[in-house]
Amino acid sequence: MEELTLTTPTLLFSAVSLILLAYTNRFLSYAQLVRVLKEQYLQNHSEVTAAQIANLRLRLYLTRSMQVLGISSLFFCVVSMFLIYIKIYTPAVYVFGLALLLLIASLGVSIWEIQISVKALEIHLKDMEKR
Repeated sequence: MEELTLTTPTLLFSAVSLILLAYTNRFLSYAQLVRVLKEQYLQNHSEVTAAQIANLRLRLYLTRSMQVLGISSLFFCVVSMFLIYIKIYTPAVYVFGLALLLLIASLGVSIWEIQISVKALEIHLKDMEKR
């Protein structure tokens, strides 16, 4: 096996940073959507709005999990870089592996959240078809 160098974990930085930016933008759009749905629900207690609220709650929890996993991945990437810097190579390899696994988990949760988002749009489309 080739020795892990400082450049290997740094390659993950730009990818994880962009992913975290996307996750944050998604979270901010959900926050705005929560405010809109609250107003709609207060004015009209429809089943569609209630279904959207339930769907959005799950999506918010998943987005939080995506962010925590992504930030944890970045954290362990930095720890790995520090271990390489102080020449503790074997633990650095395992810590970097953990960072990669956390990033994989974050991306997996993102796929799950996207599938739920599609279901939310299907609720709107079904409601439009009824009218």
